[in-house]
Parts: sequence; structure tokens; C-alpha cells
Amino acid sequence: MTTTWRHLPAPAREIAAAATDAVAAARDRGPGAYRPAVDRLAAADRAGLVLGGVVRLLLEETHPDGLTGDDVRQVLEGSVRSAAPWWPDVDPHVLLVLLASALGVYEPGDDDSPPDPAAIARHAPLLVADLLAATGRPLADYLAAAFAEVARTELHD
Repeated sequence: MTTTWRHLPAPAREIAAAATDAVAAARDRGPGAYRPAVDRLAAADRAGLVLGGVVRLLLEETHPDGLTGDDVRQVLEGSVRSAAPWWPDVDPHVLLVLLASALGVYEPGDDDSPPDPAAIARHAPLLVADLLAATGRPLADYLAAAFAEVARTELHD
């Protein structure tokens, strides 16, 4: 069964659809499908915010007692190893920034600028696909929770 996301506003529906396609292509290790999916994701405003929420939720579920530095290293190495054979453009630094941002601990230094939305869109689905493999749950569950968190945060701001 696929989720239609009809209840979401159009921009959120686009994020959900593009993220679903990109993560599916990452799970299938299909560069031909991955590139257009991540291009579409990069064009969706605030996709990085939603995917960051998905990554955080996945990290919390897969590491219920919290993450150590070794855990972060293992997640990073696993994602790079999984993606590199079929997506040679994978950048470990961008994945590390995504992990640190999802955990709320990323602060760019003076000589370090954060990755642009296109880099986030090219890498977040790789990380999400790798983390999803450990949960056995569908992406739609995490997307729905991430959208709910974004809505709750915006309501209280």
C-alpha cells in the first residue's frame, strides 16, 4: 500500500513523494532512478528540514539508549560503504553534517560552510535508506512523524 499524502499541503506532498522516490532508489541502489529523484527533492523547499527530522527519528529508534561517538562513526561508515559502490559521489563529510544536524550538534566553523540544499538532497536519502534497513518499518511512518513535528514546531513559534 502506498501513502498518497493528500492531507498535506502541496509543498509537503512534493517533499513526501520526492523523498519516497529517492529513498526507494537508494534502497534499490539504482543510480538511474536516484539522480532524478534527488534533483526533484533538491527543488522542494524545506526538504532538508523534513529529512533531518526523519534521520533524527531513525537514530532515536535504532539507538534508544543514545548515541556514542562510535555509534555515529558506525552509522556514517555503514552509509558510505553501502552507497559508494553504486553512488561514487557520496561525500562522507556531507553525511556527517547531516548526522550532526539531525542530532542538533552541528555548528559550522569559520572555514566550514554547511552543505547546500542540493548536497543535502543527494545524501539524506542514502542515510535514511541505510537507517531504515535496521527498523523494518516503512519510510511513510517516519515522514508522517517528521511532518507532525515540523507542524508542531511552527505552531509554537
